[in-house]
Amino acid sequence: MKRNSAYTLIELLIAITIIIIVFTIGFVSFREFSRRQTLTGVLKAVKADLRSAQQFALTGQKPEGCVTLSGYLFNLSDSYVYELIASCEPSDIIIKTVDLSSKNITISSLPSFIKFKVLGQGTDLISSLTLTLTHDLAGTTGQVTIGIGGDIE
Repeated sequence: MKRNSAYTLIELLIAITIIIIVFTIGFVSFREFSRRQTLTGVLKAVKADLRSAQQFALTGQKPEGCVTLSGYLFNLSDSYVYELIASCEPSDIIIKTVDLSSKNITISSLPSFIKFKVLGQGTDLISSLTLTLTHDLAGTTGQVTIGIGGDIE
């Protein structure tokens, strides 16, 4: 007598359930990883923009239309938007505006701006300042610290 070997319905359901559980765990882990990577990328971009403002101030680089340059500002317009601004006479000139709302990342800091003074005069800070970046969906945070002399960590 020849016996047909096949899988029973219970065995198939158990295999499908295990596959679904493994897929769900992998998907959730990937989403968390993706959010952490987004925050890490934004942290690096904010540090790079701070260093750009610092470098422009150190070299005294004037944008077009600037008569007298007193420094460069890193300004938090709101919790999702920051700007790099050349502090000039007769009026300030916006160099760059970055909106982080599409990445669900907020920035908090008091005061809401940092001025890098021209020709190596440091910043206008009384004490070091910490910018806290928070991913709204993941709840993870990262920090950037700016010292009185302009050191960025």
